Amino acid sequence: MAAVGAALLAYVFLGQDRTTSPHYRSAPVERGAVLSVVTATGTINPVVLVQVGSQVSGKIQSLHVDFNSVVKAGQEVARIDPAPFQARRDQAQASLINARAALLKARAEAAQRERELKRARALIEQQFVSQNDLDVALTGHEGAQAQLAVAEAQVQQAEAALRAAELDLTYTVIRSPVDGVVIDRTVEVGQTIAASFATPTLFLIARDLTQMQVEANVSEADIGGIAKGNDASFTVDAYPGVRFQGVVEQVRHAPVTVQNVVTYKVVVGVSNDDLRLKPGMTANVSITVARREGVLKVPTAALRFIPPKTGRPEDQALAAGGGKPRQESVEKPPGGPGNGRPVVSRTLWKLGPSGLPEPTTVVVGISDGTVTEVVSGDLSVGDRVIVGLEAPPGERRPQTLPPGFGSEPRRSSSRERGL
Repeated sequence: MAAVGAALLAYVFLGQDRTTSPHYRSAPVERGAVLSVVTATGTINPVVLVQVGSQVSGKIQSLHVDFNSVVKAGQEVARIDPAPFQARRDQAQASLINARAALLKARAEAAQRERELKRARALIEQQFVSQNDLDVALTGHEGAQAQLAVAEAQVQQAEAALRAAELDLTYTVIRSPVDGVVIDRTVEVGQTIAASFATPTLFLIARDLTQMQVEANVSEADIGGIAKGNDASFTVDAYPGVRFQGVVEQVRHAPVTVQNVVTYKVVVGVSNDDLRLKPGMTANVSITVARREGVLKVPTAALRFIPPKTGRPEDQALAAGGGKPRQESVEKPPGGPGNGRPVVSRTLWKLGPSGLPEPTTVVVGISDGTVTEVVSGDLSVGDRVIVGLEAPPGERRPQTLPPGFGSEPRRSSSRERGL
């Protein structure tokens, strides 16, 4: 019995000690690099994507390229049935021939009226004709000159109509405007396209797939730290574990508002020499906005730790003295830490020589979400800061006895149950 009682007392007191004396999880203060990054989601696109369309309406007679075809500038990629346009061209040519014939007739008529005017002027000096005959000859000459001008204008009009008909005829041959690769084809042979109101798109051609760009949407809260030339990296679902590197090439000023959320488009250029990246892939982008080398850094979890309240007086004093982390904004001096943002003073806890938490105030800088830069404070490399508890307090209740100790709950009799 004495041994059983001693075991019971040891169990109770050890349980109480574990409850009232929490074990802290700590991490060392280290010196190294800290990166501040902004994450966003974007889409991979070619740098230059050309839509090849048709300026005339008609039926597709033939296609000369397909998906993934490599094309050269000026290469024929499709042809529209040219028969209707050939007929219009022949009609315009016939109209031009008719206009030129009318011009010849008008010139002959003008020459005749000029001769008649000269004869009338010569005869009136000899008084062989009247003044009325001279006026009639003059009027006929002026009319012939006007008719000649009309005929010349009709010839020019017919020539312009012929050029337009020939141009439409050349438009029946669709050619690639750039060197590149066919990304998409939207027509089939025999399909009729209409270019009456808008130019129909027949092909999408990427000029160079070895140079791609990621168009990422960055929220307005993070856009302030991003500038042209920032390093960026991203991943795609097609290649798990592979991180592609790029550089920010453009930060566009045009806002994009979706469901009251304002974002700005950031263009990240990336090399694609191995052609692994495909247009339209979704990219998870991380943009480096600040980098610190050789600085003190602590786990970010240490800045969120608050000592628990226990039954021990010293723990109650600790909790009362620093139960809430203190945060105070401090203006950043030009060129100092923080990448243009105010640095912040925070209170964290480190393990003292006695193994108890000791509060210390530090000024923090940039963070990557896992570790945070320590700009100043009473910390040194090797100090251990508290990041959490080994086991939550109160997990084991000291009042709970081990199995086999204590009385079983009393069962009610049949009489007490009303039976």
